[in-house]
Amino acid sequence: MKQIVLLIFLLLVGCSSSKTFRKFSKQENVAIKKYKNAVNAKDGRYHVLIVTSLGDMVLTLYNETPLHRDNFVNKVKAGFYDSLLFHRVIDKFMIQGGDPESKHAKEGAFLGSGDAPGGRIPAEFRIDKGIYHKRGVLAAARDENLEKASSNCQFYIVQRKPWRVSELDSTVVSRRLLINDDQRKIYTELGGTPHLDGEYTIYGELETGFDVLDKIAATKTTFSDRPLQDIRMKMFLLNEIKK
Repeated sequence: MKQIVLLIFLLLVGCSSSKTFRKFSKQENVAIKKYKNAVNAKDGRYHVLIVTSLGDMVLTLYNETPLHRDNFVNKVKAGFYDSLLFHRVIDKFMIQGGDPESKHAKEGAFLGSGDAPGGRIPAEFRIDKGIYHKRGVLAAARDENLEKASSNCQFYIVQRKPWRVSELDSTVVSRRLLINDDQRKIYTELGGTPHLDGEYTIYGELETGFDVLDKIAATKTTFSDRPLQDIRMKMFLLNEIKK
């Protein structure tokens, strides 16, 4: 019995140590050093670094959407997103990733249907807090379900640049959208995707890396919107890295 208890203890210590002494590549070390002290660690929000082959991005997560925030933070901590692909990229719209099936996907394989254990996350729409689909926001992908509940792992970052006023007005009419003055100002000055408001949960936004967002969005893709050259990601919770 003592031997079994000792074995379990050693296994737990080993697992804990592997997370505590996580090794970083040269590129990751440079990125962490660059962004670790750049974020406002005292703002009460989580900050997530995404390292990719096309550059780095830093996300700030919203406290107004705690279910999505906590799910994302836990997955980042666990290394869930490491080596996954941005598997769906549409220029002037958004970039999408987080499908666990993309980690070992063969060239040309169709992606986007993968999910993680745990089921959907209930929708957390915060239009009342002025959280809209402006350029750079982080939002949860989802399948077709009446509750508009989110995938617990797949996400997208809105890339659409500012709208011309006439173009926005035409879209509002054709899609029968209802937008207020704040939304109109955001979409004509910053950009975004107004037709997704109230349809998909937003739970963060880009703090830095808009140039990288545009690079990823502009990459050449297949007919299924998968980049011809794999763009992998690795994520780090900047709040908890001690370097």
